[in-house]
Amino acid sequence: MKRNWGTVLFSTLVISSLTLSACSSDTSSKENEGKTPANEPKGVATAGFPIVKEPLKLKMFTRIAPSNGPFKDMPVFQDYEKMSNIQVEFIEAPTDGFPEKKNLLFASNELPDVMYRSALTPLEATRYGSGGQLIPLEKLIEAYAPNLKKLMETYPEIRSAITTPEGHIYALPGIVSVNSARTDKKWINQAWLKKLNLKEPETTDELYEVLKAFRDKDPNGNGKQDELPMTARNGLSIVPIMAGSFGLDFQLGYNINLENDKVNLWMGSDRNKELLMYLNKLYAEKLLDTELFTQKEAQYLTKQGTGNTGFFFDQTNNPMLDGKVQDQYIGIAPLKGPHGDRLQLAAPVPRDFGAFAITSVNKNPEATMRWVDYFYGDEGSTMLRFGRQGENYELKNGIPYYTDAFLATGNQSKITPYAGGGAPHLISDKVASFINPPQVQEAQKKLDPFMPKIRYAAPMFDEQTAQQINILRNDIDKYYEEQSTKFIAGALSFDKWGEFQNTLKKMKMDELQKLYQVAYDNLKQQK
Repeated sequence: MKRNWGTVLFSTLVISSLTLSACSSDTSSKENEGKTPANEPKGVATAGFPIVKEPLKLKMFTRIAPSNGPFKDMPVFQDYEKMSNIQVEFIEAPTDGFPEKKNLLFASNELPDVMYRSALTPLEATRYGSGGQLIPLEKLIEAYAPNLKKLMETYPEIRSAITTPEGHIYALPGIVSVNSARTDKKWINQAWLKKLNLKEPETTDELYEVLKAFRDKDPNGNGKQDELPMTARNGLSIVPIMAGSFGLDFQLGYNINLENDKVNLWMGSDRNKELLMYLNKLYAEKLLDTELFTQKEAQYLTKQGTGNTGFFFDQTNNPMLDGKVQDQYIGIAPLKGPHGDRLQLAAPVPRDFGAFAITSVNKNPEATMRWVDYFYGDEGSTMLRFGRQGENYELKNGIPYYTDAFLATGNQSKITPYAGGGAPHLISDKVASFINPPQVQEAQKKLDPFMPKIRYAAPMFDEQTAQQINILRNDIDKYYEEQSTKFIAGALSFDKWGEFQNTLKKMKMDELQKLYQVAYDNLKQQK
């Protein structure tokens, strides 16, 4: 149920190529634009429950994760139907092959009322919105979504992440206001530190010395050199995890620093070279897991639970709980790099773009907006994530916790669409007990002073610009990832750095930077 933010932020694609073009809707985009009836629809309450006096039914197309049970059996939707007087018929499609099924709906124009947890990409939202198949939501939010409206006022980066250059909102995200759900913690083996009489490392140089001690001084006491000093998720997830120590940020959903309102793509920079050289040193000296580029997620999680790993990264402490070794580990602050940088990677507050959208066939958009807005408040989010009080959860100091009896069943993912990610709702400190236990909270406190004030999500682009960026990034991203892997693994000498920089230039990285600059300038104007 956790999210791997290092991997997510590094690999997030702002847009995706669609193989199917959307057919024209019967309703033109101009007719739909900002449409809200002049008078409040009869029977739709702007506050309280039920939402409608007369029962109404909505069809929602949704992705169902392998761990989920049928949505109709989830207590949240059963109970909310009684509260709201709105019945939802879910059209469920499995995760495998879901994008194709989603695109086919639009291509055939056989639309449901709502796209729920459907992971619409920014390009899809823009394309199907401008084509009239999705309706603008900004006026509906203003009139019928007080919870979401309040969140957008508190976190202005939400609005910038979901608003098109033309000023329309066609899809809603998930929203994460609790910091611990936005970060990978830096977990270090405190039992080994104590045994070797070492203090928590505070700099990248100190970490290097600690990792060498973990490798050489037998902290597990078995007389063998079998300790794993440091590991991370597969591939280049280690880059964003360590990038903040070298002054590298991940703004706008990409490898971007914002400096005096100027966009700087840093892949070919000297700071990135220093970062890759540092990681190469760790890898070459077997301080960084030599299986980094080959291991699967299950292998990585197993290494967290053995207690034989010195330093690793994860949002929660769940894998350690499985291994009963959680007391061995504590979270540490971001490491200060060679230039004094100490920035903590964090996912944006708006998460899971395209979690909810209303289609043009929906005859009750006002009631639909009221329906989803409940889940952007703590009460609705509690119901969505925890089910029924007494049966599935209990309150402790006002915070919901799964009951021991329910945890023992192993059915958490069967009762909530949150499992598998992508549901439109709020994740606040009031509803995050499962992913934010005391040990995680303590680890997060060490990261909080180094969190960015605002982490901008990937901006919305018009379709033409999105296609341009897609073309440029397909080549640039592939090349950057391939070469960076080789630099870290020692398969490519840093003598080739100039050649690497020149190739990025030939791939028109400067042009890509200009496109992001325009997007950022537009974003600033929207405030």
